[in-house]
Amino acid sequence: MNTKVSIAGVELKNPITVASGTFGSGMEYGDFVDLSLLGAVTTKGVANIPWPGNPTPRIAETYGGMMNAIGLQNPGIDTFCERDIPFLKTKDTKIIVNVCGKSESDYVEVVERLADEPVDLLEINVSCPNVKEGGIAFGQDPKALYSITKAVKAKAKQPIIMKLSPNVTDITEMAKAAEDAGSDALSLINTLTGMKIDIKKRTFAVANKTAGVSGPAIKPIAVRMVYQVANAVKLPIIGMGGVATAEDALEFIMAGATAVAVGTANFHNPYATLEIIKGIEEYMQAGGIEDINELIGCVK
Repeated sequence: MNTKVSIAGVELKNPITVASGTFGSGMEYGDFVDLSLLGAVTTKGVANIPWPGNPTPRIAETYGGMMNAIGLQNPGIDTFCERDIPFLKTKDTKIIVNVCGKSESDYVEVVERLADEPVDLLEINVSCPNVKEGGIAFGQDPKALYSITKAVKAKAKQPIIMKLSPNVTDITEMAKAAEDAGSDALSLINTLTGMKIDIKKRTFAVANKTAGVSGPAIKPIAVRMVYQVANAVKLPIIGMGGVATAEDALEFIMAGATAVAVGTANFHNPYATLEIIKGIEEYMQAGGIEDINELIGCVK
């Protein structure tokens, strides 16, 4: 039985990774999860310099999920290269580095720093606010997305995965812009923008006012967007958004995702990824499915 999948020429032993920002760089989960069992580990966002993130409170629970406005707090590329990459290299798994920035040059600087590092794929987080454009995210304007993809691709030694924002009118327009600019793969969806008000305090539950909504509540939207994108472009897709069970992951795969990232579920069940991998294998055995690739995009 084959569970291996390929993303832009990089072979994963199974289709399960984690969503950036929900797993650190794996160290925090080392006591619960044998990282070598995962298809890949996707790191927290890494910027060219340390980012302090947003003011607190930055997280709120919501029906069917959670909201976060962490603001991509991270220690910066220097610490990441010295501490996190050596740790991940001790594990038998592929390394996907999530890259963030506030300007095109920020992204390019990080990608150039990673050129000679032993990492496998770069996931480019275009849901960061573009300071030069007044704060609109790179991933919300097809021209900006095309430009940043082209700039990153020109300097990247590893294949690049553009991570698409769902906060747009037409997700396929964004996917095509990334494909046209040379992206090797896509990941979607990032969080949906939401708001929660604390009626006792009569104020916003999150200091940032708005926050990214994730968890089971967004899964049907994410599956729909993955299906649309899979039928609009020829790039491999890492699907994500509310994945908590093997059934959830299989939905994304059947909709057209080559791999699936588990995010919010990690917070309340550190074993979620391992349970999902086992569940997929059991589904394949029960159905007499020899190769996971038979299931990718099987629903038309």
